[in-house]
Amino acid sequence: MQLSVKNLSVNYGGVRAFSGVSIEVPDRSVSVLIGANGAGKSSLIRCIIGLVKRSGGEIWLGDRRIDGVPARKMASLGLSLVPEGRRVFGYMTVQENLLMGAFILRSKKEIKDALNEVLELLPVLKERRRQLAGSLSGGEQQMVAIGRALMGRPRLMLLDEPSLGLAPIVVNNLAKFLTKLNRERGLTLLMAEQNVRMGLRIAHKGYVLENGAVTMEGRGDELLRSDHVIRAYLGGSQS
Repeated sequence: MQLSVKNLSVNYGGVRAFSGVSIEVPDRSVSVLIGANGAGKSSLIRCIIGLVKRSGGEIWLGDRRIDGVPARKMASLGLSLVPEGRRVFGYMTVQENLLMGAFILRSKKEIKDALNEVLELLPVLKERRRQLAGSLSGGEQQMVAIGRALMGRPRLMLLDEPSLGLAPIVVNNLAKFLTKLNRERGLTLLMAEQNVRMGLRIAHKGYVLENGAVTMEGRGDELLRSDHVIRAYLGGSQS
C-alpha cells in the first residue's frame, strides 16, 4: 500500500511542528524518518494517522485522499499505529491487549484466526498470553504493541519511536522482526526513529527531518554513509 504525503504542514497553536513536508512510501517498502527530538517526526506520524489536524497539504493512500478521514476509521483503510511509549494496558492480559486491536474484524472466526497468526508470529506472547501486560519487560511490551497493531491485518503500519527505551540487544531483535514483517508478509512500514543506525539499516528509503522540514532523503544505506548524517547523528563514526 503506497503512502504519499504532499506539502504537509502542522501547527500547534501557531507554533510550527513541520511545514511543506513531502514523502513517498512505496508499497511493500520500509521507510524511516530520522532526526533529533522535536524535529517533527512524531507529529508527522500522528498527522498521517489522523490524530493531529493538518494546516496544509495532502495525504494519499494509493489513489484515495485520506487527510480528512478521522483516526477511528483509519484501521478500516488498512492502516495501523504502534504508538510511542507502547501504550499497553498494564492491568489487562497480553491476550486482552491483542484483542483490542481486532475491533474492525467482523466475525469470531476472523478474530480467532488473527489472534492465532499473531501468537505464532510472536511466540513470546504465546507463552505469556495470560500474563498481565504491565508485568512484561519493555521489549516484550513493544511486541504486544506491535501484535495489537497486526491484529487488524493492516497493509501499512506506522511506528512511532519503536526502539525508544530498549536495550541494544532488544533493538537488534526488533529490527530483525520488522524486516521479517516486510519481507515475508509484504507489510509496508513507516517509522519515526531516533536510533538512526538501526532505522537506516533496515530502511529502503530514509528522510532526515530538521527544524520541521525534510533536509535530506535517499536510500537507507546511502544516508548511513552521508557525512552530514555521520556527523550529526552517529557521533562522527560509521562503526
